Amino acid sequence: MTTMREVVSGPGLRLGTYLGEFVTSGIGQILAPTGVEFVFLDMEHSGFSFETVKATLAHLHAAGIASIVRPPSRSYHDISRALDVGAQGVVPPMMTAAEAERVAGFMKYPPAGGRGVALGIAHDGYKPGPPAEKLAQANNDTVFIALIETAAGLADVERIAAMDAVDGLLIGHFDLTCSMGINAQFDHPDFKAAVDRIISAGKANNKKLGRLAATPEEGRDLYEAGFDLIMYSGDVWAYQAAMTAGVAKIRELTGS
Repeated sequence: MTTMREVVSGPGLRLGTYLGEFVTSGIGQILAPTGVEFVFLDMEHSGFSFETVKATLAHLHAAGIASIVRPPSRSYHDISRALDVGAQGVVPPMMTAAEAERVAGFMKYPPAGGRGVALGIAHDGYKPGPPAEKLAQANNDTVFIALIETAAGLADVERIAAMDAVDGLLIGHFDLTCSMGINAQFDHPDFKAAVDRIISAGKANNKKLGRLAATPEEGRDLYEAGFDLIMYSGDVWAYQAAMTAGVAKIRELTGS
């Protein structure tokens, strides 16, 4: 099984996708043949409960697909619970340097942090074993991707990227433009400068750089720009795009 630690530690391009709607029990088997290595499971902008996330993670991991969860908040109970139900990593919303330090403490067991201890549950595969070894292994395995999607996060990006606990940077492009007062203006010079700054901070600290790509061509462009943790599309958008194209083609072929 591919783990999120392996995804962020390995060189080169790593490809995943976004799930915010379709979490059928077959989702892991559906995605496995596509070649995606990881799934970004979104609790912030979906109706997913922790019970739903727990079941979905089990299906994904059984199919060999790594996972990272965006919890609904930066709160301790949301971050620790996401990890306890099986998330291999978290990407909490709207990071600043101060928030990133707090999140790192929430994620790790003592002495690295203050995460509450429960062993032999979903996050460690319900397996027995020496507690001290299991705690150390969990601290090593859990992944923290910092989501840069505010002007405050951008101002702190060099400090965030330099943190040992941070494994990568992900740009929330819509929220970042809104926070900068240039809503959805992705060609704006200020946004382009912000992206360049985030890329530079990530590369200077050997951290993975993540973005969402709506099309294969955008994925290529992002990779050429320096991004190597790319999510291609998402469940709703991929399904809608495929249906739109197919229905339009039938109408074209039949002259309807």
